[in-house]
Amino acid sequence: MEIKNKIIVRRSIVAKRNIKRGEIFNEENITVKRPATGISPMRWYEILGKTATRDYKEDEIIEI
Repeated sequence: MEIKNKIIVRRSIVAKRNIKRGEIFNEENITVKRPATGISPMRWYEILGKTATRDYKEDEIIEI
């Protein structure tokens, strides 16, 4: 039961707006939202400054 709730309660890093391939991830284009099916917000500073390797739509989970 706790694992099931963990996915719902925790968050993932997602696109705040549409992101084009080649754009740098920054605080204007990524955010955190539920559910926790992607990268943990604990890795926020690891993601900032990296380059998007593909296009992302708004609210899409970021994959590195």
